[in-house]
Amino acid sequence: MPQLPSFHWPGRADDKPQPAPRPGANEIVDCAVYVDGKRQLAHCTYDEALAEVRQRGEGFVWLGLLEPSTDLMNKVAKSFGLHQLAVEDAVHGRQRPKLERYDDILFLVLRTVQYHAHELNSVSEIVVTGEIMVFLGPDFVITVRHGDHGELRTLRKELEADPKQLALGPSAVLHAVTDHVVDVYVEVTAAIEEDVDAMEEAVFTPATNIVIEAIYQLKREVVELRRAVKPLALPLQLLTHDPKLPLPEEIRRYMRDVTDHHTAVTEQIIDFNESLSALINAALAKVSVQQNTDMRKISAYAAMAAVPTMIAGVYGMNFDHMPELHWTFGYPLVFGIMVLLCGLLYVNFHRNNWL
Repeated sequence: MPQLPSFHWPGRADDKPQPAPRPGANEIVDCAVYVDGKRQLAHCTYDEALAEVRQRGEGFVWLGLLEPSTDLMNKVAKSFGLHQLAVEDAVHGRQRPKLERYDDILFLVLRTVQYHAHELNSVSEIVVTGEIMVFLGPDFVITVRHGDHGELRTLRKELEADPKQLALGPSAVLHAVTDHVVDVYVEVTAAIEEDVDAMEEAVFTPATNIVIEAIYQLKREVVELRRAVKPLALPLQLLTHDPKLPLPEEIRRYMRDVTDHHTAVTEQIIDFNESLSALINAALAKVSVQQNTDMRKISAYAAMAAVPTMIAGVYGMNFDHMPELHWTFGYPLVFGIMVLLCGLLYVNFHRNNWL
């Protein structure tokens, strides 16, 4: 969905008096009534908003929650008629992406991701995950967020700036949230692609030190990204093609575009996984070649050191009758022979690329 300009709604300026804090106010990010795509109430409780919508017989409520407590979620469930199983998932979090239907209410779980910049050869967390859960009813939509990222304030302002889109009802919010999450998938995948390309260049560049642990860490983060992204494929397919789900045809058309983007991201993540597996094998082969080279050098130096050691060992036996033992130039001669033999060995090893 194209980015829309932010919109400042009258009656929400910071200099206007604010109502007294309510229980659970820190967990309630925003609550509003929308009729014909336009926000109707500046400040209200979710009970007041729901009563307003049902009294009017038109519009819907959008309630945004941040890591709600069990007590608050139970109260919301009682007001909106949410199923207890979905409520438990919304409170505890750590759910796989899924789509469930409870009578006329849909419950969608999305995993959010965030990319952390890092050094190429460092072993650090790269992909951070969270959750956004969406309850979709005939006259309401409830978004529940877990994690320090994935905020929806900006998305709400963008939708409020496009009343025509919001006029499509609660399902428009469902599409917007899903589209937003998948767009972040695209951004994170692009950042991971740069990491994989940089790692490939480092592995295949001669005379570079490769930190194998960094490749394993990047592969682990790609696996974490895949666990967040891939399971969403089935819910998107159902939202796009299942005629039994209460979604307008116009929203289904929008969801097809989201599904296409998600499919592209999933395929790219699979490519990352295969590329990193190949990189690990290449890096291990490079390390093995380097070790073989080091072992040849060590063996060559050991052979060069063995010659003077052997000669010095012979002359250290303290026998009376030894060659040139009492000759004045015996010591320089033996020392010269040691240097000559070591030199010949060095030339031979260097010629064979051992040194």
